[in-house]
Amino acid sequence: MFLRYLPNDSATARQVRGSTADEDEWTLDRQLLASAVDAIRENTFATIRLGGDPKKTARLKPPDPIARPGVEVRKQKSNVIRFGGRHGSGAAQLAGVFGGAAYQ
Repeated sequence: MFLRYLPNDSATARQVRGSTADEDEWTLDRQLLASAVDAIRENTFATIRLGGDPKKTARLKPPDPIARPGVEVRKQKSNVIRFGGRHGSGAAQLAGVFGGAAYQ
């Protein structure tokens, strides 16, 4: 009966739920705030990338999302376009359109 009224961040409540202190720190409002910050950072990156000088912004990497407990960090995909054809397959032209480097 008394366990129902314990604060969520108490050690006993965490033990009953089977969670850690790090997991309990990430409440819904913190998760939403981290998602909003990630979206703003990605939007800023896209704006700089699209509106900036291609020579200066070509090496920019997308921002990493804020680390959250229980969420694995995703690996970023490479922007290299690979073609198995011979020279003249259009790899350089397509790579220029999509912003990657063409490798044969």
